Amino acid sequence: MSEPQVRPAVLDDAEAIATVHHTSWVQTYSDLLPAEHWESDTVERRAQRWHERLSDGPGNLAVAVVDEQVVGFAKAGPTRRKKNVPPPVRSEELWALYVLGERHGTGIGALLLETILPPTVPAELWVADANPRARRCYEKHGFTPDGARFTDDLNFALIRMVR
Repeated sequence: MSEPQVRPAVLDDAEAIATVHHTSWVQTYSDLLPAEHWESDTVERRAQRWHERLSDGPGNLAVAVVDEQVVGFAKAGPTRRKKNVPPPVRSEELWALYVLGERHGTGIGALLLETILPPTVPAELWVADANPRARRCYEKHGFTPDGARFTDDLNFALIRMVR
């Protein structure tokens, strides 16, 4: 296995990002979502959405590549204001960070996070309360829960973490 490389995403990465995104969700949330969720939440559907998102350029979206395979991605940007959610407390937000399960513990998530949101950048993120592994990862990188919570459309309890 070669060393992971992090680079800006390109349009041709849409399907690989979708595969990482979907696989990560299955690995992490399959026990928390009803079986019928997966009838519409498919790799193909996610690939279509990622293709649309990347058509206008990647913005602040990076992929981690090992041996020419995308194994993770991260996206950050201006904090999004959400309906019925406590107001933002930072101007930057981590929108997504996913790494294939077999790559957990290899430092790829940390490399993506540090690339997309350098440690000196104050930021916030929302994470599923039922995902202690992700919460521990974010805590290692200076994020702490600030008490803000909400329940999303999938009935996930989310907590905000800030640094």
